[in-house]
Amino acid sequence: MNYYNKQYKSFFAMCLMISMVICSITGCVSPFSDTGKKAEPLSVSGFAFDTTYTITLHKGGNRKVLDHCISLCTKYEKIFSTTRKDSELYQINKVSRQAAQSGETDGEIQIKISEDMRDIIKKGLYYSRISEGRFDITIDPVSSLWDFSSGKGKVPEKVSIEKALKYVDYRNIKLKKDVLILKKSGIRIDLGGIAKGYIADRLKEYLSEKGVTSAVIDLGGNILCLGGRNENEGFRIGIQQPFADRSETVSVVNIRDRSVVSSGIYERYIKGEDGVLYHHILNPKTGYSYDNDLLGVSIISDKSVDGDGLSTSVFALGLSGGMKLIDSLKDVEAVFITKDEKLHYSKGFKAYIN
Repeated sequence: MNYYNKQYKSFFAMCLMISMVICSITGCVSPFSDTGKKAEPLSVSGFAFDTTYTITLHKGGNRKVLDHCISLCTKYEKIFSTTRKDSELYQINKVSRQAAQSGETDGEIQIKISEDMRDIIKKGLYYSRISEGRFDITIDPVSSLWDFSSGKGKVPEKVSIEKALKYVDYRNIKLKKDVLILKKSGIRIDLGGIAKGYIADRLKEYLSEKGVTSAVIDLGGNILCLGGRNENEGFRIGIQQPFADRSETVSVVNIRDRSVVSSGIYERYIKGEDGVLYHHILNPKTGYSYDNDLLGVSIISDKSVDGDGLSTSVFALGLSGGMKLIDSLKDVEAVFITKDEKLHYSKGFKAYIN
């Protein structure tokens, strides 16, 4: 079983927590307008994807562009949400669930899907493969048993987890053009480990098309930068200490046109009746939280969808396996935080540290 035992209780209270923020220690970003006067950044915040988001335009764009960003967030939530009954993903899972409940276990289930759904599932399958199944987009039968959001969640019964695990295996789904094929009924998809990154990339594309040259997209900790503070400087992003003010950071990275994404045990968790802490990064083989030497990991990448998929994948692989995977990839860097409070950097990560 994967969890923190009681001996880590006091340690967890002081452990390092990665939460990507625009560092207050760097001061306010103040770009200039075409007239040479300082222009106030335009910003909008909202709630979607089970988290708060903020999009800030520093150079280019206008309020109408920001309003359309809100519309895009709503659009993608209606595609990728596992809980909204009007979402495309919910309907896909409903078809598979109902087929299993009716006893239709033989034959494939074929469902026509949207272009966005096809693209994100394709990316999800890629990370499922390179992580050797430690990241698995068919985790929904298990993840839906855990309630990490309401504050009232309890540890699911062991028999329920064991039953759900029978339907978790990314190799049971495949794509054929715009058709999703489920090799057996009961297979259900959870895109929570990759959706925010995919959406952030789409928002960045839209902003670029509208002439925005400097912006920060923050989807609940998934940070994606368009351009930098100015022509010579990137945005400075802080890695925050746990339960502390946002100005208290353990490291600051300088980012330009890149993404920073984190995963860790601190994001969402519940405590069992015995005081054991269970976090939201679930092992598809056991149905319980991963129990390794890591508190968290942060990924620097060009695409936020890659940072999203990799942050979960390398956390699941642990320090040694995760670092090996990162060092095998081009233009991707990572910092791992272990339970002894030490930071472990990939080969090129320190080049981004201020």
